[in-house]
Amino acid sequence: MTDPTLDRTELTTALSQQWDAIAALVSDIDENRWHTPSTLPDWTVFDVVAHVIGTESWLLGERPPAHDPAREKVDVRTLAHVRNETAVLNEIWVDRLRPLPGARLLELYRDVTDRRRKALAAMGDAEWQAETPSPIGQVAYGRFMRVRLFDCWMHEFDIADALGVHVDEGGRRGELAFAELAASIPRVVVKGGKAPDGARITFELTGPLARTLHIQVTGRAGYVEAFDEPATVEIRLDSGLFVRLGGGRTAAEEHLDDIAVTGDEQLGHQLVRNLAFTI
Repeated sequence: MTDPTLDRTELTTALSQQWDAIAALVSDIDENRWHTPSTLPDWTVFDVVAHVIGTESWLLGERPPAHDPAREKVDVRTLAHVRNETAVLNEIWVDRLRPLPGARLLELYRDVTDRRRKALAAMGDAEWQAETPSPIGQVAYGRFMRVRLFDCWMHEFDIADALGVHVDEGGRRGELAFAELAASIPRVVVKGGKAPDGARITFELTGPLARTLHIQVTGRAGYVEAFDEPATVEIRLDSGLFVRLGGGRTAAEEHLDDIAVTGDEQLGHQLVRNLAFTI
């Protein structure tokens, strides 16, 4: 069955809207606000936007700007949060763009996202379906673009949270981005949360992306429509908090009053403390 969250027209439209949402958040901020720290290690609002520029530029086949010899060169591999080659490239782009003023960075952002829109529009169906390297391994280019939507969606929250601004976290764009996060959760509850074989886990999400997720662990973990027996543990929390825990943007210990656990409480708290699969 075709995954409806990978429909080319809808996904590329959502990605374009997502780029616009990020631009809208920073279009009127002053230089000081550009340098507001985010929840991401060592990254400001400026750095988050620079990162998006870097990734979209890389997808156009472009390399980072040359290092300014007047600036001290940073060995990004020594940074504590850099754990793989993708992170190395991310940090190089961010570092090379840091000397720019925020207004110039926004110009570059608008330019590269406009060029990416044109590149996506010109892409044939065979290219959209072709296998390509991505942060989650070899996948169809269309699946990679859902990863891009999810990444940019998360960075919209990073910027909004840093600036203290509320954004709409639901709607169809949110549904499409959430589908990418949801695809990783069964693996996360076993690998990170150490859910035992036979566990039946329900996440009851409230808020803008309200839904019920049932996960059955039988050797491997996967989603099911319903359980044949009562859930081992039920965890109720806001969808925005669930997303931020999954993205490693916050720690469960800071939100225990906002998370209701029934059934196996030890397992429930173990799971919410280990939901992060990306940062």
